[in-house]
Amino acid sequence: MSRTYLRLCLPVVALGAAGLAAAIPASAASGDVSYQATLNGLNHQSASGSFMISVKGDQATVTEHVSGLAGAFGGKPYPHVQHIHIGAQGVCPTMAADKNGDGVISTTEGGPSYGAIGTTLSTSGDTSPKAGTTLTVAPTGASFTYHRTFTVNSATLVALKAGTGVVVVHGDDPATLSKRAQQEKSDLVPSLPLAATSPALCGALTASQMSQMPGGAPNTGGGSTAGIEDEGLLALAGGLLVAAGGAFAVRRRLSR
Repeated sequence: MSRTYLRLCLPVVALGAAGLAAAIPASAASGDVSYQATLNGLNHQSASGSFMISVKGDQATVTEHVSGLAGAFGGKPYPHVQHIHIGAQGVCPTMAADKNGDGVISTTEGGPSYGAIGTTLSTSGDTSPKAGTTLTVAPTGASFTYHRTFTVNSATLVALKAGTGVVVVHGDDPATLSKRAQQEKSDLVPSLPLAATSPALCGALTASQMSQMPGGAPNTGGGSTAGIEDEGLLALAGGLLVAAGGAFAVRRRLSR
């Protein structure tokens, strides 16, 4: 192989490498990490939701969509306190967690599965565990969209990376609970009924390959980047084919 051939081919190889770098998703280079959860009903609640949290450094952006929760509490929009729970098994509890047999998994009974409060998903102000039962900063109503960027604490970051973060939305519809449970007080705030603070929705957080779904909705597995990825791969493949063709033509001329 002649030195002239090498000098001519090196720029072609460099162009191919540049094309490969351009094809790498921007999110991979930016350091953003995303986690997602599908929220399913607990304690006989028919609600559902989707949750996405994107983290860059100590800044977290949460996008959440929830529907089907209890809509009213005492004649007013129902406040649904919600949190990222950490430090336990990283799973949602089953009815086997109902130790007192009242047909409801209380927040305390669910603790061994999802752990303590790591972050309070409040609408404003404090996001620490101290705001965990502050009803005035909780999302309200049967359906809501929650979107907020805040500084996330180190304990929650550790749990997210370890796969032990769990999203829990509290506030059951009393009408769906047993008569016994309807008469019981909250295990967290005794001045409230048990339904007010018991888990209604739960979802374990897992690492996501996307920062968001098309249109800004959180990724719940239904979105796809196949089109974007295919375009990048096709462009890269085209560039490499051109480069290979150029190198082959130069080699033929040199051999002649």
